[in-house]
Amino acid sequence: QVEVVESGGGLVQPGGSLRLSCVVSGTTIDSRFVGWYRQTPGKQREFVASISNGGVVEYAGFVKERFIVSKDNAKSTIHLQMNSLKPEDTAVYFCYVVNGRWYWGQGTQVTVSS
Repeated sequence: QVEVVESGGGLVQPGGSLRLSCVVSGTTIDSRFVGWYRQTPGKQREFVASISNGGVVEYAGFVKERFIVSKDNAKSTIHLQMNSLKPEDTAVYFCYVVNGRWYWGQGTQVTVSS
C-alpha cells in the first residue's frame, strides 16, 4: 500500500523560506513521476513542481526560480525548498507520486504572513 506523508509547513513571514518534505512508502520513487500541488479554499488544486520518471523538472510559472524541487531516492523523500515566499503562496501543499495511479498525501499548511 502506497502512503504519502508531507511535513514542513508552518507560518513564515514574507520573504522567508520553508522546506517541505514528503516521505513515500510502499513504492520506490526513483522511476516515478512525483511532485507538488497546492490548494487554497474555494480554488482548484494547482500545479507547483514536478520531477518526471526521467528526471525532468518542471515548475509552474508563478514559481519564478523561487522554489526548488528535489528527491532523495534512497530515502524515498521528495523536497520542495521554497524561498522568497509571498502571501499569495499561502496554501495547503500536497505531494504526489504516480504508480499506476496518483497517490496523494494529506497536505501541509503553509501560511505566509507578517
